[in-house]
Amino acid sequence: MALLFVGIDPNTGDRQSPTVWVDRERRELVLQGWKPTPEIAAECAATEVPGHAKGIPDNEAVIRIPARMVRLIREACDAVEP
Repeated sequence: MALLFVGIDPNTGDRQSPTVWVDRERRELVLQGWKPTPEIAAECAATEVPGHAKGIPDNEAVIRIPARMVRLIREACDAVEP
């Protein structure tokens, strides 16, 4: 699997690097972001929406992405769509 690098947080420093890739084979976005605070994670886990059970499955994660990366996420969406 070769990921297509789309971009990195334009305000990244030496220690923070939210990043966007595209997995073209699986047609998926791959996002690296910050871990949420315990409060945000708990709120996400406690939220009920139709068709979605409470909690965060072991094979999933909640991440945070800065809004300044919207352009990169749009670019990744364009790259992953046929």
